Amino acid sequence: MIEVKRIYKSFGRENVLDDISMSFEVGKTNLIIGRSGSGKTVLLKSIVGLHDIDRGKIIYDNLVFNNLDLSAKKEIRKEMGMLFQGGALFDSATVEENVMFPLDMFTNMHADEKRDRANECLKRVNIDNANHLYPSEISGGMKKRVAIARAIALNPKYLFCDEPNSGLDPKTALVIDNLIKEITEEYQTTTIVNTHDMNSVMEIGDKVVFIYKGKKWWEGTSKEIFNTDNEALNDFVFASNLAKRIRKSI
Repeated sequence: MIEVKRIYKSFGRENVLDDISMSFEVGKTNLIIGRSGSGKTVLLKSIVGLHDIDRGKIIYDNLVFNNLDLSAKKEIRKEMGMLFQGGALFDSATVEENVMFPLDMFTNMHADEKRDRANECLKRVNIDNANHLYPSEISGGMKKRVAIARAIALNPKYLFCDEPNSGLDPKTALVIDNLIKEITEEYQTTTIVNTHDMNSVMEIGDKVVFIYKGKKWWEGTSKEIFNTDNEALNDFVFASNLAKRIRKSI
């Protein structure tokens, strides 16, 4: 489990995160939603340690992460898997080499062991016969699946996904959503997904947190989100035509 307790983060005079507290549960897809500029990306980057918070606590399984020294933080980072918005694959590396990268960085595995593990992960995300292709030679959806394979290479306890459906068509986005959900349950990871995609909320949102102007404005499930009187949340949710149709059918 990951817990965030009363965290604040400012850049200069701009207060980006304002007294935010929440918990993220094991084996569930925990979604952070909000408009661009709401603070959700800063929140995710703060949780993984890419931003130092001004005040508060970020707790990984009873360890206060932001109070640890660099060595102790590195040990926790070995248990993190990251899926970045654009996939963030290395253009000069093959698909197989991209998936092997965290194994090269954090393990002493033999080259054959790393290759075998990379193949296991690629098979898990339904990619075959693409090991020696480069990112420029595969589709956007395949790039995201390769990025997921890389993210799970170290059998992470914690999985972070930043706008995983960005740039994808709806059908491919659904495939990625379902894959994240399946892996979360299979690996029993604490998964945090940063998104503004209401389709993702409806498909895989076990727990949903709405961030508005740097504050936690609402928290609940994907079912409860359609029955709230939170005006800012309703404006966000029902900007989606699909969401509007679903609400009418409830």
